[in-house]
Amino acid sequence: MIVTVIARRLSLAVLGLGSLVSSTAMGQTAQKGVGITIANIDQSVKPCEDFFHYASGNWLKNNPIPAAESRWGSFNELADANNATLRAILNDAAANAAKAPKGSNAQKVGDFFASAMDSVAIEQAGLKYLQPHLNRIAAIKDLGEMQRFLADPKAHAGSVWYGSYVGQDEKISTQYAVQMGQGGLTLPDRDYYLKDDARSKAIRSAYDTYLVNTFKMLGDSEATAKSNAAAVQRIETRLAKASKSRVDLRDPYANYTKMTLAQANAAYPNLNLPLVLKESGLGAAKEVIVGQPDFMKEVSAMLKEEPIADQKQYLRFHLVSSVTAALPKNFGDESFRFSQTLTGAKKQQPRWKRTLRATDGALGEAFGQLYVDKAFSPAAKAKAKEMIENLRVAYAERIKATDWMSAATKKEALTKLNAFVVKIGYPDKWKDYSKLSIGRESYLNNLLAARVWANQDQISHFGKPIDRNEWGMTPPTVNAYYNPPMNEIVFPAGILQPPFYDPKADDAVNYGGIGAVIGHEMTHGFDDQGRQYDSKGNLRDWWTKEDADKFNAKADIVGKQYDAFMPLDSVHVNGKLTMGENLADLGGLTIAYAAFKKTPQAKAGKTIDGFTPEQRFFLGYAQIWRNNSRPEALRQQVQTDPHSPAEFRTNGPLMNMPEFFEAFGCKDGSKMMRPTADRSKIW
Repeated sequence: MIVTVIARRLSLAVLGLGSLVSSTAMGQTAQKGVGITIANIDQSVKPCEDFFHYASGNWLKNNPIPAAESRWGSFNELADANNATLRAILNDAAANAAKAPKGSNAQKVGDFFASAMDSVAIEQAGLKYLQPHLNRIAAIKDLGEMQRFLADPKAHAGSVWYGSYVGQDEKISTQYAVQMGQGGLTLPDRDYYLKDDARSKAIRSAYDTYLVNTFKMLGDSEATAKSNAAAVQRIETRLAKASKSRVDLRDPYANYTKMTLAQANAAYPNLNLPLVLKESGLGAAKEVIVGQPDFMKEVSAMLKEEPIADQKQYLRFHLVSSVTAALPKNFGDESFRFSQTLTGAKKQQPRWKRTLRATDGALGEAFGQLYVDKAFSPAAKAKAKEMIENLRVAYAERIKATDWMSAATKKEALTKLNAFVVKIGYPDKWKDYSKLSIGRESYLNNLLAARVWANQDQISHFGKPIDRNEWGMTPPTVNAYYNPPMNEIVFPAGILQPPFYDPKADDAVNYGGIGAVIGHEMTHGFDDQGRQYDSKGNLRDWWTKEDADKFNAKADIVGKQYDAFMPLDSVHVNGKLTMGENLADLGGLTIAYAAFKKTPQAKAGKTIDGFTPEQRFFLGYAQIWRNNSRPEALRQQVQTDPHSPAEFRTNGPLMNMPEFFEAFGCKDGSKMMRPTADRSKIW
């Protein structure tokens, strides 16, 4: 049961879906009224009191959240613009798939999308294509048969019991290793199962309704459905109790235990790891890396202790819930009703949007090739590279100028900075989908085939040199990431467009936008997690104890700042959970500003639309984060997301930056201007 776990170490800079790419060159003369949307600014709010609502207050008032969304902001606007391009590509591919060469990317993308959009065929099929997989689960009679089922990479049980994958060994980054750790839950976090507050109880009640109704749609009687739902809740609650918290998962050393296969098999006898590895094509593996040994011990115990009949209901539900989109409409409707409790969305997104995301997820680089051929130019890639190198220079200067870091640690930090690998736009080498067969007969079969292909693609890495051409995001994605074991910063084509980068805007706005994103990803290499990896991507302590203590003291100040932020009454941001992203926001903005100050615009100091270059830099940054969120979505974000809510991603970093205070003339005592003793300056 080697389950594909995509990019678990990715430190994401931003939230959002893919969007349309602008491919015009950087560095053009700024046009009046371009780059910053002046109409978004709420002049009734003082910038030194609340910069988030000052920069975007009018936009927030005039852009209510659409019924099908849980939040609405600049990323959603980008996604909508990009979706027009992506949808046109998919419709064209679907219309012409029959004419495309059999086995080509165009044929596979077209047929996948067409099969997913054919809701009539899906309704008519009912459970026809699912039933063989349900029958296989139903046939399991004892632990031995359960082990054989779980060991089969084509068993299609969804994400059950635990997660396992082939990925880089964090202490030997030149090697791949078999890795496993906690998983198997349906609710977004372990605390949803364990907390007794009113909201947690309401979510569990809604989940129970979802479970019962799903089992009834599979043909169970009311009484049987309730019994099966209770079994799933009990099993998942037991898994939740054994799971580490999201904060505890942030410690890379505490989540790395290397064992020989013999040791792991002795510790977790009921997993039958030799069989799992053999059936997955990993029989040559002599050791495994276990992220959470106590959790794996509990899973081993549960496989022996929990009644097989109950385990089968757990597998049955996870299979069905993992392929809901490929089942009749009533399954999707039931799933959405439950998700409303978590997100607050008022109606389901249209099928084409959900299918577009599914196509990107299943055939990301095949779809991505069609996308970049139409929407991304080499010029955009070259100009992004130029800005990245400008920020690298600025970062090196800041490291050299730090007054708290020793010469030895500075040397290592500079070595790591200079070793950053930069990926922009799309992979230099695309994935080969030749072994994946996609047709129009069954969307469910296509989903499962893509799942098997992705699993085999990942397993195939074992025993080979590290594939440094591999990407953890697809080209249309509006996002970016830093990957510690690869020591790389990655910027998909989707993020190289307004409001992050606008070819018609001035440098101030572009450095406040894409510049801050670039600096954010660079800073992930030196945040509380990333700093523990060296220039070659190895988990190794390269800091002197004194320097590490100083860093932690500065980081603790940031943690306390964010602990105090309250997006909703009685709901506080978790400063420890969001530490890495908060440090990256602060560091990224600081480095981007330092790089911007080297530009001709900053040196000339001329105003545009009544704002100085420095003011435009900070407005450019703040307007990226314009966002309205439903209370339900905010609560879930605070509990599960390492990113702080948008308001605090705007105001939080600025409260630590004297450059911001100077740009807007903030005085002591203003809300945005923290007392000197309460500020954190790291870079």
